[in-house]
Amino acid sequence: MVHLPGTFADTLAVLAVALGIEAAAGYPDALYRAAGHPVTWIGRLIAALERGLNRGSERRRRIAGCVALALLLAVVGALAWAFTALAGLLVGPRIGPLPAVLLLGLICASLPAQRSLHQHVAAVEQALRTGGLEAGRRAVAMIVGRDPERLDAPAVCRAAIESLAENFSDGIVAPAFWIGCLGLPGGALYKAINTADSMIGHRTPRYAAFGWAAARLDDGVNLPAARLAGLLIAGAAALRGADARGALRAMVRDARHHRSPNAGWPEAAMAGALGLRLAGPRVYDGTLVPDAHMGDGRAEATADDIARALALYRTACWLQGGLVLALLALCLTLAG
Repeated sequence: MVHLPGTFADTLAVLAVALGIEAAAGYPDALYRAAGHPVTWIGRLIAALERGLNRGSERRRRIAGCVALALLLAVVGALAWAFTALAGLLVGPRIGPLPAVLLLGLICASLPAQRSLHQHVAAVEQALRTGGLEAGRRAVAMIVGRDPERLDAPAVCRAAIESLAENFSDGIVAPAFWIGCLGLPGGALYKAINTADSMIGHRTPRYAAFGWAAARLDDGVNLPAARLAGLLIAGAAALRGADARGALRAMVRDARHHRSPNAGWPEAAMAGALGLRLAGPRVYDGTLVPDAHMGDGRAEATADDIARALALYRTACWLQGGLVLALLALCLTLAG
């Protein structure tokens, strides 16, 4: 008989293992070179579906986009459930679910990106300090979509901090939230939705209709994590002597005015915690995109502010891990 490790305690244990492995080792470069990454596998499937289905009238493209998203989720969900079922074969009456939890935790470690996000944002700080503005522009172009040549030094710093805050939500807290709720299937399905949104959820002539379903679904599945990410940043600010009240105040006042229904929460929290003013109008592909400002502090961000943001980020990641362990301990206590 196959025993699926599917209780809330099981999924929290899987999540704790995954976060620990990813924080310690990230996703090994050798493994990426040899086999790619789940996001690249998902991306190839999305690209194939888009090439085959994205044509015709606007109405047909929107329907095709819904069909493509459903097919994507069916494939990813089936594979994730199959891996969970295979792990369930390791569960026995003498050893319990531990081997399955460890195996699933190892697989789930590929879904959050704590270590790589820190490395990419720290690279912007280091580039600005050692190579000046041009080096900073090249480094920040690796993590943001706006036109780097239009960015002065404070704008490069703000872009790095905004990317750190937003990706803390959808790159770390959101996959962790869905792994904790639903195990590997939850994390994998979230990653599929988020990858689809990043590839086809753009308001461009090619993708506006076809990617409509992916963008709307991504907004929905990120909603709880974005609020939680903002609270974790505020908690980190309290622990590190930053402005926790400012973080909460900026979230309540500014987050709902962001052009994204979710990104404003962690961005506003980070802005308030650091005494900065983030977001606002930005240029993407030569087009000015209007947006509200998050926070009411200074706009002249520096490399030191990136370092302060990274310190808050590290503490927020530790807070998330501590919250997972506390919930796991509570579940085990109640079960015992």
